[in-house]
Amino acid sequence: MAKYKIIYDRTNCIGVGSCAIFADQFWKMNQKDDKADLVGGNKVDDDHWELEFDELHLEEHKEAARSCPVAVIKIVDKEGKEVQL
Repeated sequence: MAKYKIIYDRTNCIGVGSCAIFADQFWKMNQKDDKADLVGGNKVDDDHWELEFDELHLEEHKEAARSCPVAVIKIVDKEGKEVQL
């Protein structure tokens, strides 16, 4: 069972690509609009994508979130509390 969730605000992504550098298994740059795509993520509305994951990938996801200059990647635990980066 997943313990964490990424909440990604794709609309406000500026396409730096640092997430794809630090967590290339989960982030890919989209050549059509130069924004990052959350691999395996689910679109929850026009602006946001989500991906559930377990503790095995927590540090990798935290590094991707820390590296984002516009902070559009949030990580929350199963209770919805934001994880400290």
